[in-house]
Amino acid sequence: MQTLVTDQPEEAARHLNRGETVAFPTETVYGLGADALDPDAVAGIFRAKGRPSDNPLIVHVSSPDQISEVAQEIGDDARRLIERYFPGPLTLVLNKRDTLPDIVSAGLPTVGVRCPAHPQAAEFLRHCNHPVAAPSANVSGRPSPTDWQTVEHDLDGRIACLLRGEPSTIGLESTIVDCTTEPPLLLRSGAISLEALRELVPDIEVATSCRKGETPKSPGQKYRHYSPEAEIILVETSLKNLPTQPPAAWIGLSTPPAGATKSLQCRDLNEYARVLFGFFRTCDAEGIREIYCELPREEGIGRAIRERLVKAAG
Repeated sequence: MQTLVTDQPEEAARHLNRGETVAFPTETVYGLGADALDPDAVAGIFRAKGRPSDNPLIVHVSSPDQISEVAQEIGDDARRLIERYFPGPLTLVLNKRDTLPDIVSAGLPTVGVRCPAHPQAAEFLRHCNHPVAAPSANVSGRPSPTDWQTVEHDLDGRIACLLRGEPSTIGLESTIVDCTTEPPLLLRSGAISLEALRELVPDIEVATSCRKGETPKSPGQKYRHYSPEAEIILVETSLKNLPTQPPAAWIGLSTPPAGATKSLQCRDLNEYARVLFGFFRTCDAEGIREIYCELPREEGIGRAIRERLVKAAG
């Protein structure tokens, strides 16, 4: 298969409407989409990524009005979150309609739904005949792609089309909230923080890890994710010297330690989130064997960064 690279959302949507897989930019990370109502098309996502079949997909809609095509029984908490954060980097787990194929939800009676705020993604979705099922556009388990070149590196020849856009501005996957439970549960942290969510839904709680043998309600709960080829070493505080031999790298908010072959001191947590996965990819390309990652405080988007780092470390 030859992968077409285009910067035209309407052209990319034509491929998706023919039952093909299409990668597209969003404000969080690049996604790999297929018609959510076509199980054969959705199967192409799993083949291209090498993704486990018990890992559910998020369905992307062009506007909140389209949610009813795939979900039902939207409660008051979900409506408040939709009014505030759709479009945006938030996914809500809702009760799914029977018309949504089981391959999308991994056989669960629920489905995650998101409405991206990215202009190109919004235009692309408007031209699609149905809502679009889409995980991140990378080989399963690898760091999520935040630019089109990374998508091309991972999936060239495996997918029909790549919608070329600017780098993702957030750099981490969407926040996920399960609105089918009482109280609602934060399943995955993201740019919309727990503190911000509690302003609208004060009783929201943080979900525990997915148990062995249990089908996760959302991506990012069960399997090792976001992992570069290099070993990830987590540190809680700044270091004066790296306790290892090069080639080794450092990323964090503190002054980089001596002995790092490659280092990146981020100005703030938003930059840390935006550049993290790209830094992992660059380190792999340069033959770095160990990446020391400074863990931020568990507040705001720092909670999301910590989650990704812990998952990446395995």
